[in-house]
Amino acid sequence: MRPDLNSLAERIVARDRAALARAITLVESRRSDHQADARGLLQTLMPHTGGAQRVGITGVPGAGKSTTIEALGGNLTAAGHRVAVLAVDPSSSRTGGSILGDKTRMERLASDPNAFIRPSPSAGELGGVAARTREAILLCEAAGFDVVIVETVGVGQSETVVADMVDIFLAILIPGGGDELQGIKKGLIEIADLILINKADTDPARAERSAREYRNALHILTPAHPDWTPPVLTASGLNNAGLDQLWAQVQRHTEVMTANGQRAARRAGQNGRWMWAMVRDRLLRSFREDPNVAALVPDLERQVLAGGVPASAAADRLLAAFGR
Repeated sequence: MRPDLNSLAERIVARDRAALARAITLVESRRSDHQADARGLLQTLMPHTGGAQRVGITGVPGAGKSTTIEALGGNLTAAGHRVAVLAVDPSSSRTGGSILGDKTRMERLASDPNAFIRPSPSAGELGGVAARTREAILLCEAAGFDVVIVETVGVGQSETVVADMVDIFLAILIPGGGDELQGIKKGLIEIADLILINKADTDPARAERSAREYRNALHILTPAHPDWTPPVLTASGLNNAGLDQLWAQVQRHTEVMTANGQRAARRAGQNGRWMWAMVRDRLLRSFREDPNVAALVPDLERQVLAGGVPASAAADRLLAAFGR
């Protein structure tokens, strides 16, 4: 049954967690009727969005992202915040399914009445970022969550994608995980607003040495904004040590970027790029679903794979057939 959108919107604003979960499932659906309903729902909820601190978190596998997020989330709910975690899980290339491991790794936070964890399969999207993560952020804000954390799988190009949908982007690294030049080469340092050296409890001296290396690396880079030099902190998510300082820096970033107008400008720019991304997505879907294009695809793909037709020529034929 198609949902009563007004009733669903009212339940979300009333902080009904089941309604929020259903709405996220709706925006994640690839069905055209579900997508139309999702757009209507989001339009209704727009006046209730925008009030959360949006935090993106990435890091290499094994850096302790989930452990750190659970500890940080517990600190925030204890302080009166309502925390939503959108954890994008890797999808199986064979089945398209996901193990949804983050919800099991954050067992304590998942049972917190002031927290909401939504694991979503990446479904093959760029860098492991679910296609509708941006819409899920808006839905969580409408449901009254004032902190929304987006955790990436930490591979591919997910870092740049998530950095373009949050207010502050945090990179979690491990002690001795590479010198500062390796960090620059990865490109992570250039887009991070804050760097956390996690697992400092295992070897505090090594963690501080790594922090110094990354601070030195930042000195030879031009900061994204002259008013903010990314802090490099050490912490232990396992022992819940150093996370208060981490959140203090997140709040300081909000204060600085709100005062100079960059927080609003960043969100505005993200919204504009989001609009064009949606245009590209819908154009591609319309293109693939066009009957004239669909009729040509199987034969052209076989010819391209066999090396009989250049990819450019096949693309020309498909584009010429579109909307004919």
